[in-house]
Amino acid sequence: MNDRKVDHSALRTNQAFIIGLLLIGFVTDVKALVVFVAAVMLIGTFWPKVSLFKAVYVYFLKPRGLIKPDVKIDNPEPHLFAQGVGGVFLAAATLAFVANAATIGWALTWIVIALASLNLFAGICVGCLMYYWLNRLGVPGFKYARINARIQE
Repeated sequence: MNDRKVDHSALRTNQAFIIGLLLIGFVTDVKALVVFVAAVMLIGTFWPKVSLFKAVYVYFLKPRGLIKPDVKIDNPEPHLFAQGVGGVFLAAATLAFVANAATIGWALTWIVIALASLNLFAGICVGCLMYYWLNRLGVPGFKYARINARIQE
């Protein structure tokens, strides 16, 4: 059996922060929030131990019992990949804002909001599905197969 585990409560907290901050940014037209969330997502992708939204969960929400852990057998890499894809979309949105193409910037931001919402509310991680698809194609760097698929074999 696989002993790799992921706390899905931490993932949902991350998604909730992403959705909330990006919605606030859109409603108030504060593009700096998109830049901030892009930075948090990209930093958290490459250095997961310093992920800001996860830290809020680990050091504030979980110890106070505000959110209970939901640890599952899972691979962390697909979730990090999904976060990285979202961060890249928001970095592209930032470049669009700098280029005075706000409509494109907000469209890219809304793609991230929609995909994070799909994950948070329906449990469908499109970035994870992409990761596993790339794994099945044998793309280098995507070395982990779906755990459930392996268990069923």
